[in-house]
Amino acid sequence: MRALLTSKAARRTLRPILDLIDQRIERQVRRAVADRPTVALKSENGALQRELQTLRNRQRPLELFFDGTGRGASRLPSAPHLNRTIKELAEVAGDKGDAERNVAQAFRLLIALEALGVGRIAGGTMNIVGKLAAVPLLDPPNDEMLEIGTLYGMFGAGLIRMMERAGRDPSLTIVDPLAGLQLQPGTTMGGDVTGTPVREAAVRTNLALAGAAGAATRIQQGFSEDPEVRALVSDRSYGVIIVDGDHSAAGVLADLEWAEQIVAPGGIVVLDDFGHPKWPGIKEAFEKHMTTDTRLKFLGQVAHSGYLRAAE
Repeated sequence: MRALLTSKAARRTLRPILDLIDQRIERQVRRAVADRPTVALKSENGALQRELQTLRNRQRPLELFFDGTGRGASRLPSAPHLNRTIKELAEVAGDKGDAERNVAQAFRLLIALEALGVGRIAGGTMNIVGKLAAVPLLDPPNDEMLEIGTLYGMFGAGLIRMMERAGRDPSLTIVDPLAGLQLQPGTTMGGDVTGTPVREAAVRTNLALAGAAGAATRIQQGFSEDPEVRALVSDRSYGVIIVDGDHSAAGVLADLEWAEQIVAPGGIVVLDDFGHPKWPGIKEAFEKHMTTDTRLKFLGQVAHSGYLRAAE
């Protein structure tokens, strides 16, 4: 019987009946939809619209934690950007698990610092997160850190926190003109998007977020190429030097030459905005410096920061 019903002849015979059944089912479905009260459909649509508006109203306050309002740059990176940063960090510093952990911690820290501090941290989200995550993983030879160019001191506070999370006892020195606004040769910089003047009081407020180590930070107001400034902070060898001051080729080259003199054996030098199309002078200075008899070795790039290590 089963073979009979599944044969080609049987299917040809039953096809008109099956088509008729399909047509009747389709008509019943259409009738049911047509007979549904219009009022009910309008009510459901109105409910959906109200629910959507409620969700939008709730979303806007959450967006304020991450969008660019009051800081210029959005802090909500895409998944590909996050994954690329983790991949680059793992290539520069080693273990991927450690890289992912540090990137996650650094991202949360960035959001927290800008929520609690005054001013902002300069730079794109992945650039900042990459630097905060990379320095502890690169295991500098000592805990002395020099930051050339700080803006509001918030990045320094974050770096202290990340080093402490790695079990280190960081000691930070900052060199910055603290001239009321961000300075870059050849660039006209107006008032900061945050509305906060760049001054030592703001820097101290933000460093206080990092506890005792932040409060103990040495701040030397002035320019890194000033011989007097250099003399005052060249009293030690630094395990970490962040080059984030004058972004011109001449300025970066001068800072790299200085870093050669004061970085500890095995120390880490970080070039901020390395490879950024807006600041071609940074890579230009790097390439010129690397043709000299340097003791710095290029480790790689994470986001828009280049990492070098001094010979042991």
